[in-house]
Amino acid sequence: MSYKTDIEIAREANKKPIQEIGAKLGIPSDDLLPFGHDKAKVSAEFIKAQASKEDGKLILVTAINPTPAGEGKTTTTVGLGDGLNRIGKNAAICIREASLGPCFGMKGGAAGGGYAQVVPMEDMNLHFTGDFHAITSAHNLLSAMIDNHIYWGNALKIDQRRVVWRRVLDMNDRALRDVVTSLGGVSNGFPRQAGFDITVASEVMAILCLSNDLDDLKKRLGDIIVAYTRDREPIYCRDIKADGAMTVLLQQAMQPNLVQTLENNPAFVHGGPFANIAHGCNSVVATKTALKLADYVVTEAGFGADLGAEKFMNIKCRKAGIAPSVVVCVATVRAMKMNGGVAKADLGPENVAAVESGCANLGRHIENLKGFGVPVVVAINHFVTDTDAEIQAVKDYVETQGSEAILSQHWEFGSKGSEDLAKRVAEIADADMANFAPIYPDDMPLFEKIDTIAKRIYRADEVLADKKIRDQLKQWEEQGYGNLPVCMAKTQYSFSTDPNLRGAPTGHSLPVREVRLSAGAGFIVAICGEIMTMPGLPRVPSAEAIMLNDDGQIEGLF
Repeated sequence: MSYKTDIEIAREANKKPIQEIGAKLGIPSDDLLPFGHDKAKVSAEFIKAQASKEDGKLILVTAINPTPAGEGKTTTTVGLGDGLNRIGKNAAICIREASLGPCFGMKGGAAGGGYAQVVPMEDMNLHFTGDFHAITSAHNLLSAMIDNHIYWGNALKIDQRRVVWRRVLDMNDRALRDVVTSLGGVSNGFPRQAGFDITVASEVMAILCLSNDLDDLKKRLGDIIVAYTRDREPIYCRDIKADGAMTVLLQQAMQPNLVQTLENNPAFVHGGPFANIAHGCNSVVATKTALKLADYVVTEAGFGADLGAEKFMNIKCRKAGIAPSVVVCVATVRAMKMNGGVAKADLGPENVAAVESGCANLGRHIENLKGFGVPVVVAINHFVTDTDAEIQAVKDYVETQGSEAILSQHWEFGSKGSEDLAKRVAEIADADMANFAPIYPDDMPLFEKIDTIAKRIYRADEVLADKKIRDQLKQWEEQGYGNLPVCMAKTQYSFSTDPNLRGAPTGHSLPVREVRLSAGAGFIVAICGEIMTMPGLPRVPSAEAIMLNDDGQIEGLF
C-alpha cells in the first residue's frame, strides 16, 4: 500500500479562514493580526484581558530518547489535540516554531506528519511570520552595539577578552562556531575572537519564550550580561542601551501565532528553543493564553524526556507558575527495537525480543516523569509495520512500570486513530491526580542542581567539572544568581553524553565543559560533553532535496 507524503497531505488540506479558527476559542477578528488567510498573531490587548479566567488542563507530550527510527512527538501532540476535539472537548495545541537549521539539515520539517499535521506546513517550516528573523536581528543588533561601543572609546571599560555575547544565525553552519572579527584595519574596529550560535540557542529566544509581556521582555533583555570589565564587573545590555531597540524589533514577535491542524482545530505555534542546547519549550505567553481559552491544552517539550520534559518541569513550569495534569510519553515499536540493538536497516521483520530489550529506555523515562509527581501515559505511535505481538510487548512492559500504554494511529487516520488515547488522557486530567513539584528547590546551590539532574535523571555516578567551573558557579551565587534553575546542554540521543549509548545506561560520568549565565532568561546553562551550540550540516543535508517543482510548489519538506 502506498502512502501520500506529508507535504502532499498538507497541500490537500481544507483550510478554514483563520478568523473561524480564532472564533472557536472566542478570539474576535479584530484581535487577530492576519498573515495571509491561514495564520495570524493574537493581540497583546486580548491576551491581557483574559487574565482573570480560570486555566484549563495542561497536558505535556514528551518522548523517549530520539532514534533514527523516529518517534513522532509533534505528530502525537497534534493527533492528541485533534482526538480531544473529536470526543467533544474544547482543546488547543501549543508547539514550537521550526528552525531553518534542521529543516535544511537532517529533519526536513517540524509540523507533525501524516494526517496529524499543522498547516500551512510549508510556511511554518520556512519563514512563517518572521519571529526567528526578528530574534536574530535583535540579538545581532546587541552584538553590533557592543562592538560599536568599544570602537567609539569604550566608556564602560569592557575587557575585549571578556565579551561573552556571541552572534547568531538560524542555520547549521559549523564554519561560524569560532571566528575572528574586525580584521582589515583601524576603521573596522578591534580584532577579537568571537563566534556564532544557532538562533534557537540565543538567550533572546529564551527570553521571548519565558516573558509574560512586553514590559517583562524589556526588563529581561536589559538584564542580559554581555561582557565583563578587567575587574570582572558585569556589563549589561541596558548599559549598552540596546534593550529598547531590541524590544521594538521583538514587539510583534512576542504575539503568539495562531494556525490550524488538518482537522481545523486551533494550534498556537510560538517560539522555538532546542531542548538539547536550550530549554526546549514553546512560549509561556502562548501556553498561558491557550490555557485561558481552552479546557485542555496539549503542548510538547523537545527531544527525550531527560531533556525537554525535565526543563519544562524545572524551568518553564517554575517560572510561569503552571503545572501539567498528565504527561504523555511517546514511544514507537521501531525505536524500542533500535534501543534493543537492531540496526535501522533491519527494523522491518518482527523481533519481540529486541522490543522487550529496548523497553528499558522507556522505563527510565516513565520513572523520571513520575518523580515530578505527575501521572504518565505511554502513547505507542503506530507504524504500519508494527505487529500485534510487538505492540503487546510494549503494553505488557509499561504495565510492569505501573503505567499504561495506548496504541494511537493518528498518523494514518487522524483523530479517528487517537480517540482511545484522547479519552484516557482526558479522564486522568479530569481526575486531578497530579501533585507536581520540580526535583530541586530554588535555594539549592548551583552545582548541586547540576548534580541532582545528573544523578536523578541521567543516572550518572558523578559530575566531572574542574575547579574553574565550580569557582564560576560559586561566584554567580555570590552575585545573587544562585536561585536560578539549570539548563543542561547535552546530546539528545542518550541519557549519557555518549550519543551512541542507547537504552538505560548507568555507571557513567557527566562531564561539564562550560557554564554560561543567562541572567535575562533566568537560568544557568551547563554545556556537557561534546554538544555544540552551533550545529553542522550532515553529509547529505535535506536541503539537497528541497526545491520548487514545475508548478511552483515546494518539494522535499517533510
